[in-house]
Amino acid sequence: MSLVRSIATVSGFTLISRLLGFCRDILIAGMLGAGGIADAFFVAFKFPNLFRRLFGEGAFSAAFIPLLAGDIEKRGLDVAREFAARAMSMLVLITGFLVAIIEIIMPWAMYVFAPGFAEDPEKFALAVELSRITFPYLAFISAVALMSGVLNTLHRYAAAAAAPIILNICLIGALLGLAPMTETPAHALAWGVALAGVAQFIFLVIACKRAGFAIKWQRPKIDDRVKLLGKRMIPGMIGAGVYQINLLIDTMLASLVSDGAVSWLYYADRVQQLPLGVIGIAIGTALLPTLSRQLQGTDPAVAMYSQNRGIEIALLLTLPA
Repeated sequence: MSLVRSIATVSGFTLISRLLGFCRDILIAGMLGAGGIADAFFVAFKFPNLFRRLFGEGAFSAAFIPLLAGDIEKRGLDVAREFAARAMSMLVLITGFLVAIIEIIMPWAMYVFAPGFAEDPEKFALAVELSRITFPYLAFISAVALMSGVLNTLHRYAAAAAAPIILNICLIGALLGLAPMTETPAHALAWGVALAGVAQFIFLVIACKRAGFAIKWQRPKIDDRVKLLGKRMIPGMIGAGVYQINLLIDTMLASLVSDGAVSWLYYADRVQQLPLGVIGIAIGTALLPTLSRQLQGTDPAVAMYSQNRGIEIALLLTLPA
């Protein structure tokens, strides 16, 4: 698959996801507005996503995809499949343990994540309750990130790019169908997030199986390749950590400002996320596995050409803006 076609595939599905996301946010704004209940949900939604971007999508994908691509190119699919299975088992073990710990200490964690909520006991209790519902999403979406990396390395971009659409469908469905049966619309949204994690996981498991790369569960085992994966994740976690800490500080400060500040910040952030996802992230998603496999070859000029093409496409779409 050509680089342009790969970028177009990822961009197309990302655009659909972002447009559905805007519909979702319009519904949320209409039903929750910008107040205490909305603030509590957005904190509960951001909490697992903070760790997801730190451990799952960002640092993990940047370390995992080049190693997997190297195994496919030099050692064959069977070795690559074994490495992916071991990485999956370790990822599920670590994120599962993290979820269990955070669920237990959630009230204390909320004092760090949204300290301003402590002034309103009802709002604080709601944020803790909703966060306990949404936080298991982290374990499922981290596994989704691994399977997305597998599919992208195999140059099968459609399923991984379409997975976020499921989240938006689940949240829209929760608002329209589940909200009348729950205590607040925020509770419906929280359960929608949890359901979306399971649905995305099942969707990607099926996609990997159809791609001939079914990842079978095995007992967690740390070998040299898994150790190397962990070492390569560290720089990415440091880099992603700086950005995520900034987002954490944004939420902390917003929680201290006024009722509804977290909501306004979320709505504003959603606007600037559209071009970032459709252009920047789409190009990076398509480019990383392509470069990883090309750099395993004998001619680095091929990888340099792909990188330059990616930069050209990005500038073509962003400079006019």
